[in-house]
Amino acid sequence: MTKKAPLRKKIHGILEITWHQKLGLSFWINIFLTVIISLNAVAIIIDTVPSIHKKYHSLLVDFEVFSVVVFTIEYILRLWSCVDDPHFSHPVKGRIKFIFSAWGLVDLLSILPFYASFFLTDLGFIRILRLLRMLRLFRVSKYFHALKIIQKVIKEKQEELILSFVFIIFVLIISSSTLYYFEHETQPRKFSSIPETMWWCVNAMTTVGDADYRPITPIGKIIGGIISILGVALFALPTGILASGFAEQIRRQKPSIKCPHCGNEFNHTH
Repeated sequence: MTKKAPLRKKIHGILEITWHQKLGLSFWINIFLTVIISLNAVAIIIDTVPSIHKKYHSLLVDFEVFSVVVFTIEYILRLWSCVDDPHFSHPVKGRIKFIFSAWGLVDLLSILPFYASFFLTDLGFIRILRLLRMLRLFRVSKYFHALKIIQKVIKEKQEELILSFVFIIFVLIISSSTLYYFEHETQPRKFSSIPETMWWCVNAMTTVGDADYRPITPIGKIIGGIISILGVALFALPTGILASGFAEQIRRQKPSIKCPHCGNEFNHTH
């Protein structure tokens, strides 16, 4: 068994926030990374404003270069020190596994567009790649307890959420197909195909609505009303699943105390 390098283990502890000192070096480095990630998101957004782009574009580009340098150094250090994590302990296979892990891909894709722009000439494709920089926002969830709870809830309730969304898609396909056959002859341009009708059904199910066109036949209006009512009911399914998941997680976070009489544990409600 190879001996762990003290420096590598120390760097791994800093980057992964495994130290117990809340105000130690690990805390301040991760606060710094969080601020950089947040400012990057702000920079990407405000750079699309014509007046700001014209006046401060060069400054925003310099900030992006600085950020990419920081994120590249961080990525290299993470790749080097990841073998101190039991999940990536193998010196070669472990690092490959880290590269293709969810967080490894987020880290890589957040810096890859910058370097890819030096080798690509298609400006449209480069713009699409640069949108991947927004993936950096996902990394903020590493540093906040509340966002970690959201991740745990989604992970624990993923089967229920998938089933509910599959059911929503199923109802959407059936309702849009039915509405198409009743409205197509009356409004051939507006309800020109099932995918076009599906777009109207999505608007109706989310209660957004579409003022440009709507069903005009009696049966079409009935189907449209049913779709709107179903939308309210169906979208309450994932909401209820997430709400129950949050309640379970919060209960787990609260310390449990024992009853002095029977010895049973119950959650601390204060």
